[in-house]
Amino acid sequence: MGDEEEPTTGGDTALTAGIRRVLARVDAHAARPGQGHSTEEQGDPDTALTPSPALTTPLDALVTLFGLTPFERDLILLTAADELDPTTGARCAAAAGDPRRAHPTFSLALAALGEPHWSALTPVAPLRRWRIVELEDETRLTVSRIRLDERILHFLLDSPYLDARLHGRLRRTTPPHALPPSYDLAANRLAEGWREDRPGPGAPPVVEVTGGDPRSRAELAATAAARCGLGLYATNAEDLPADPAERDRLARLWQREAILLPAALLVEAGDLDREQRAATEAFLAGAAVPVVVSSQDPLPTARPPGTRVAVPRLDDDEQLVLWTDAFTGVAELTDSELRSLVAQFQLPPHVIRSAAAAVGRRLPHEDEADAAELAWRAGLEEARVGMDELGRRIEPRAGWHDLVLHDRQTAVLREIVAHVRQRPTVLQEWGFAATLRRGLGVTALFAGGSGTGKTLAAEVMANELGLDLFVVDLSQVVSKYIGETEKNLRRVFDAAERGGALLLFDEADALFGKRSEVKDSHDRYANLEVSYLLMRMEAYRGLAVLTTNMKQALDTAFLRRIRFVVDFPFPAERERAEIWRRVLPPQAPLKDIDPDLLARLTVAGGSIRNIALSGAFLAAEEGGRLGMRHMLAAARTEYLKLERSLTPAEVRGWV
Repeated sequence: MGDEEEPTTGGDTALTAGIRRVLARVDAHAARPGQGHSTEEQGDPDTALTPSPALTTPLDALVTLFGLTPFERDLILLTAADELDPTTGARCAAAAGDPRRAHPTFSLALAALGEPHWSALTPVAPLRRWRIVELEDETRLTVSRIRLDERILHFLLDSPYLDARLHGRLRRTTPPHALPPSYDLAANRLAEGWREDRPGPGAPPVVEVTGGDPRSRAELAATAAARCGLGLYATNAEDLPADPAERDRLARLWQREAILLPAALLVEAGDLDREQRAATEAFLAGAAVPVVVSSQDPLPTARPPGTRVAVPRLDDDEQLVLWTDAFTGVAELTDSELRSLVAQFQLPPHVIRSAAAAVGRRLPHEDEADAAELAWRAGLEEARVGMDELGRRIEPRAGWHDLVLHDRQTAVLREIVAHVRQRPTVLQEWGFAATLRRGLGVTALFAGGSGTGKTLAAEVMANELGLDLFVVDLSQVVSKYIGETEKNLRRVFDAAERGGALLLFDEADALFGKRSEVKDSHDRYANLEVSYLLMRMEAYRGLAVLTTNMKQALDTAFLRRIRFVVDFPFPAERERAEIWRRVLPPQAPLKDIDPDLLARLTVAGGSIRNIALSGAFLAAEEGGRLGMRHMLAAARTEYLKLERSLTPAEVRGWV
């Protein structure tokens, strides 16, 4: 046809030569209808592009990855020519003998290209299964225009990118620069779960990574993928389509991407309902490329089991290296300060890096702030993530001066604080962790009636230790469904293991009690729930406190597993008077308030605070000073709540 314009192929001479060869066949077919072969001087067209062992072009890679035949390869070249060579339309029309067919068709390919076979355009063959080409009208199979998928065209031009149809569904996940040794071994195990060769249709099993937090699981998977020569993209299981047809289209589209990039897919499975779990299983069942399922717990599945790796728990030495590396160039922390951070916080690597980055941002604006204090505060803030939804967090403000207790109880509370504060010295530097191994958690039971100061004491200790107070109502955690109580408790402890909280389990009576005679499976399981709670408390790195109103109802076998037991007695009149003195602010406008008279009320500290506050509001509403008559009115209201009556002896001499 004379001097044709060179196709625009971005400098890929192999692709240019292939397009010219295929168009020469089309020209030959136009000149010699019915023969279907070329007389061009380039020789056998099907051997002209035999891949060189020393060089693999994108076209060669496409042929190899999808197992394409020479005819399918040439059909791709013909559709590429339609996009890149402006003369292609006219040449196709001439070869078809119909000016309305100025585009590639299957009938033209069968007639003009070498080694034709009808099966190339079946829905299960590579061209259509992997959406390499698309028919403009699938009802007219042989004469419909065939288009090369845009993603494939860019791949042939060596401009790889994630298919735009997957944007918003997938997110790129990159591996960290380095992993702790235990994480490194786990990543190697994941990598071994996939085949070492380049991904292609049909084979790598689904591997699983469990435990830890989603970011840590993703970093392990990304590292494993990189060691297999793969990138990693992630999606959430709940975002997978429920419609089977849409899900199949997504699966095929992703599988093609995984082959082209190449890449593996991470499916993050959170709390899935039955429909979402079914959709996830259906999606994974058709996985023909590397997939890793990320979840807190192993998912029940009918699939053949693959490699399963749990995010390992970092030991103190690994944690120390992480904290040291993270703060290198950020802030100067002493070895003792670093060990204190390690003793308190069990944070994953990415969270430690985030805490160090937060300190780096704050230091220029807080010149007088101690770097160690900033590091501690950053650790607290990072550790809070994920805990607020599991209970009630209290930022402690109360001090020892707010606590009215006998010296004996106060001494035990200070001893508990010393156990928590000196853990790095005793357990690590002095070596007790290596010899004792188990039961190193600091556990305490606070026993006493309502309002006797159990929660206040926990707040004081949290403030002394620089921790948050995290209150968990056990009555809300306990479930009648078998296994749910342990699941709820595990969520609490797993979140708290990050550190930065004193765990206070309120209403322990909801779970504890005299060990019942085992009459059925429910009795047996109730005992298992208690054992599980105590086991996790003993293993907890921080301070875990149980509160109860009925110490006598607790099983002594369980009490032996608690390190400290503190009784909070009902306050005597002298202690009540002291509570009244401390609860009334010095700036409050008082009128003839007598703490000794108020102490005659036989109520605990919690009720004393309620009466003082209610009386203050009554006085403020009148616009006067707070006097005994306001306290009397507030006391009557409090006693009604307690279903009690004020006695004359309690209020004698008030007004």
